[in-house]
Amino acid sequence: MELLHSGKVRDVYADGEDLILVASDRMSVFDVVLPTPIPDKGAILTQLSLWWFEQLADLVPNHVISQDVPAEWAGRAIRCRRLKMVPVECVARGYLTGSGLRDYEATGVVSGIELPAGLVESSQLAEPIFTPSTKAAMGAHDEPMTFAEVITTVGAATAEQLRDITLAIYRRGAEVAAERGILIADTKIELGWDADSQLVLGDEVLTPDSSRFWPAEDYLPGKVQDSFDKQPLRDWAVGLGWNKAAPGPEVPAEIVDRTRARYVAAYERLTGRTW
Repeated sequence: MELLHSGKVRDVYADGEDLILVASDRMSVFDVVLPTPIPDKGAILTQLSLWWFEQLADLVPNHVISQDVPAEWAGRAIRCRRLKMVPVECVARGYLTGSGLRDYEATGVVSGIELPAGLVESSQLAEPIFTPSTKAAMGAHDEPMTFAEVITTVGAATAEQLRDITLAIYRRGAEVAAERGILIADTKIELGWDADSQLVLGDEVLTPDSSRFWPAEDYLPGKVQDSFDKQPLRDWAVGLGWNKAAPGPEVPAEIVDRTRARYVAAYERLTGRTW
């Protein structure tokens, strides 16, 4: 097999006409890969994505062929179809936080969509919104796009498909998660064209690395929410006084365990399965 790409946390191999997408246990913070892995993280992300692909199969086809992969990657890798990836990051937001909140506070607008006055950190939006962004090169940051800019990039018909698919996935995901006590604040998906020019869902989907998951029982607008992701790791890194440049610091065992527990909790609460 040929290594095609090694990202911060995932590797992509070519195996004949197929691709093998491997989720490692590497962890990045502030775009720096840390030297300490989080055990099981890659397998959790892979298995949660596979579970979601099943929940979403009636909405959009996906790139999964099978879990027939080399033994060393069992559980953490997917054999998938090659896609020509859409040059747009497809993001849906149901709550206002992160970069969306910052844009709103500065202009009252998020990705060209004017929002009502008076919203605060973690406010639920009246309806989910499509807030696409550019796909920046490694090391650079994505920039918000308006829907008009998406049309310029991919054409009107494809832009409408991207918006409709992204919002449909968000709504389905939010509905399923809410039944299990999780609020999905926002999510990012990857879409690409297959050999028949059909849009297909690729990469990972509705995981703690591509979405913000909040425990519903603790939700309170006006403050930053607790989340099922690498929050313990981020909080620890912020408190170090580290300059956020490579090489990253070694992560203490306690922080590793707390971070792993967040990923396990998200998987178990959503799927109803024991990790």
